[in-house]
Amino acid sequence: MDRYKELLDLVATFQADFEKFYLKQNKSAGVRLRKHMASLKRKAQEIRNEVQDVKAKMAEETSEPTPPTPAA
Repeated sequence: MDRYKELLDLVATFQADFEKFYLKQNKSAGVRLRKHMASLKRKAQEIRNEVQDVKAKMAEETSEPTPPTPAA
């Protein structure tokens, strides 16, 4: 659940710039907001890759090779 907490913390840091851009229409906050969204995209991709790696490891563990049967 550390990744979930990381995402929540990351999104929470965007709040001030969201408010400045959408409520006060501050253009500089819009630039910062776009940078925040780019960092969120990178973090999301990092988590997606990690999920794929974990799934692959799980599949390897469940499909252990069966011992060969002796020929008759």
